[in-house]
Amino acid sequence: MQIARLSLAGGAAAARGIAVVIDVFRAFTCEPLLYACGAKRIVLEGDIGRCLAWKERERGAPRPVLVGEHNERPIDGFDLTNSPYLILRNGPAMFQGRTVVHRTTSGVTGALAALEVADRVYLASYLTARATAEAIRAQRPAVVSIVAMGIRSKVPAPEDERCGDYIASLLTGAPYDHLAAVAEIVGHETAQKFLRGDKAYLPKEDPVLCLQCDLFDFALEARVTDDGVEAVRVHSGAATAED
Repeated sequence: MQIARLSLAGGAAAARGIAVVIDVFRAFTCEPLLYACGAKRIVLEGDIGRCLAWKERERGAPRPVLVGEHNERPIDGFDLTNSPYLILRNGPAMFQGRTVVHRTTSGVTGALAALEVADRVYLASYLTARATAEAIRAQRPAVVSIVAMGIRSKVPAPEDERCGDYIASLLTGAPYDHLAAVAEIVGHETAQKFLRGDKAYLPKEDPVLCLQCDLFDFALEARVTDDGVEAVRVHSGAATAED
């Protein structure tokens, strides 16, 4: 198995084989939590206008929930910003049985770009790292592209790079020190901007949730469907979606 370590928007566009697109703060931490809160499915959409159009497309109850951000800021017309803590606080009352349309600046847009060039695309964070590695190992791929999306897909971020280290270690057996990774991440501005607690749309609780390892036994794969791209739960049996 050849592992390519890539980063940012350019890395997503260069991915080959099986791509693992990583966004720890916060896109792909949010998505498993959305499923834990009862979401029926998650649609990935990079265009804000098309996200808003889902409200018009599906007028029946329950209508879709729009979750996301643009450059970390909430989007007018969306139901919730891209926050793990706020997702859990709203819980099943907001998400049970509903389609979630998810838009983010780094993770979602990076996954959609990788889907244009890679054979398969997994959506990863610490919460699903081990399940993602198990799903990949079961397929015995020749090439795995680990893509750390970073800050707005433009600047490397330690949480995504270190999560990439962890997934690579699970695939190859190379050493990985999560305590050292957490110390680096928490001391960096990517975490400090949450921990200062001075912006409501950056809850200080988010990094605590984002740095938990392996809370879920499923991976998330981006798959093209009849009406867009969906984040589908898969288990390590390689490629069958969860019912």
